[in-house]
Amino acid sequence: MLFAQRISIPLDRTHLRHNRLMDSVDMARRAADWAGYPLTEGAAEVLEIYALWLEAEAIPAGGLGPREGDRIWSRHVADSILFAAGWPDGAPKEVLDVGSGVGLPGIPLGVLWPDAEITLLDRGGRRIRLLQRIVRVLGLSNVHVFQGDAFDVADEWSGVVYRGSVKPPESVGLSARLLDTPGTAVLGLSRKSQPPDRTRDLVSVAQAMGLDTEIVGVPSTILDAPAWLLIMRAGE
Repeated sequence: MLFAQRISIPLDRTHLRHNRLMDSVDMARRAADWAGYPLTEGAAEVLEIYALWLEAEAIPAGGLGPREGDRIWSRHVADSILFAAGWPDGAPKEVLDVGSGVGLPGIPLGVLWPDAEITLLDRGGRRIRLLQRIVRVLGLSNVHVFQGDAFDVADEWSGVVYRGSVKPPESVGLSARLLDTPGTAVLGLSRKSQPPDRTRDLVSVAQAMGLDTEIVGVPSTILDAPAWLLIMRAGE
C-alpha cells in the first residue's frame, strides 16, 4: 500500500510551479492509459509528491540536470510509466531498475504496481541516500534500495528496466544474463521521431543471444514528443 507522508519543500522553490505540476499529472495518466495500467487517484497523488521532490531536492543535489524542472513530468515521471508497456498481460512480480539514479523509472513503476517488488540499484552513495529518503517519504513498502553494480548482480529477475543508465549494447548483454525464464527487459531508446540508427544492430545482437525483441513507438500525443522502447523477452 502507499502511505505518502508530508514532505517539506521550500516554498520559494515550488509555489510558482505548483499549479503547472498539478496540471501535468495528466501526462502520467495518459502514459498509464497507453501502457494499459490506468492510474488511480491515490497513485496520482503520490506521483505529484514525487515530482515536487524531484524539483525541490533531486535537482539541487545533482540527481537531475538544472534545467529539468520545466519537464519533470514529460521527460521523467510520465516517461517512466511508459516502461509498463513491456508487460501487457499484467504487472511482473519483481523488477530490477538498473542505475536508478533518483528513482527513474523504478519509483513511478512502484507506484503504478503496488503489488510488484521493485529494486532500485545504483552505484552512487549520494544517490542511494536520496533514494532511501524519497522511498521513505512516499511510504513505498514495495520499493527497495540497494547500492551496487549491475555487472556484479548474480540473481535472475522476471523484469529489468534501463533508462539511460548503461550503454544500449551493454543492456542487451545484461538482459540475456539477468532475465529469468520467462522474463522481460525494457530499454528506453530515445525521445525522437525515429528510433536511433543503432536499433537494428541492438535487435540483431539480442536475437543472437536468444531474446525475442519488439520495438515500440509511443505516439507524440501521449507526452510532448514521440518515444521509443526496446522490449526484450526471454523464454517465449
